Amino acid sequence: MTSSSEPMRVVFRADASLDIGTGHVMRCLTLADALSVKGVECCFISRDLQGNLIEQTRQRGYTVHVLPAPQGGKVVSQKPHHAAWLGVSWEMDAAESLSYLRELNPTWLVVDHYALDSHWETATHECWQRLFVIDDLADRAHIADVLLDQNLGRNASDYESLLPTHAQRLVGPQYALLRSEFSELRPYSLERRKSGELRHILVSLGGVDKDNATGAVLRILRSCSLPDDCTITVIMGSHAPHLDDINALAAEMPWPTNVAINVNDMAKRMAEADLAIGAAGSTSWERCCLGLPSLMLVLADNQDEIARHLHRYGAAINVGNIKRQDWEFCFLNGLSYFLDDAAMRLKVIKSSSEVSDGRGAFFIVENILLEEVV
Repeated sequence: MTSSSEPMRVVFRADASLDIGTGHVMRCLTLADALSVKGVECCFISRDLQGNLIEQTRQRGYTVHVLPAPQGGKVVSQKPHHAAWLGVSWEMDAAESLSYLRELNPTWLVVDHYALDSHWETATHECWQRLFVIDDLADRAHIADVLLDQNLGRNASDYESLLPTHAQRLVGPQYALLRSEFSELRPYSLERRKSGELRHILVSLGGVDKDNATGAVLRILRSCSLPDDCTITVIMGSHAPHLDDINALAAEMPWPTNVAINVNDMAKRMAEADLAIGAAGSTSWERCCLGLPSLMLVLADNQDEIARHLHRYGAAINVGNIKRQDWEFCFLNGLSYFLDDAAMRLKVIKSSSEVSDGRGAFFIVENILLEEVV
């Protein structure tokens, strides 16, 4: 266990890539920031995948221990379902991670990766004291001490057969890992929405957006009857493969359209927006915290459940999966509701603001990670 003379150390195992996206690393960074404020030493183990966030993580002040880029063909394992996202076999990943974990000997190991399960966790168990798993799928076993699933509609019972009996389950968006600025800006954001106006649209469809959903959305918006004084902000990551296309489209839009890259003030931008067009991923909870009404696009199968539950709760409008032929029709239909019905916008604002108050990271740090280890 950690002695009183040694700093508590937390190691994060998470990746970003063109396939994985950026959300897993970003929410781990949120947790790391909250821990660092308390004097906890945090570092990351991440693989050198195309579209990684290794340099961005270092720029945030964290040491990143880099696992080598995959060599050869794709992973052929069918278990877990997202095994290919790891880039190598779980056995190789565990062996390479152990070379760092043995030296780091973390108090807590935080794992946020759909390709890792109890097999990998058991193989590395000798080198960590406690295990905190972040999951969204409830589709594989873990040997975690604590598991976080921040999704609306998820029940603790979904993990009944997937966890040890002693494991603590933190389930629901009240535990969503949001940076402190979201809860800080929440009162301002909710206050300015009382008018129900719609003049500023925020488009944020992931830091990578490998399928160029952003381009498709801008092309649709270009033919819509938006207010004359409307402005549009598009958020992109520097690794987005279609960034040049987005910049060209933005220049052709009938309304002032700004493309912002690698922003570090997302909470402020969301608080100042009147409508979001966003992916049904982890940023859904950021929008809810600020009461920002949104049209949600499902960009990956694992986002479908989030979108359906938020739509059913009245906290957003689910446009559906962009692979469906009718998604553009659903998008236009949802947009017309927001444009034409201020009362509806106010209802969505109220419902979304009730989903999360943005203090999940604070609760987890104070009541779980710092209290569990004596």
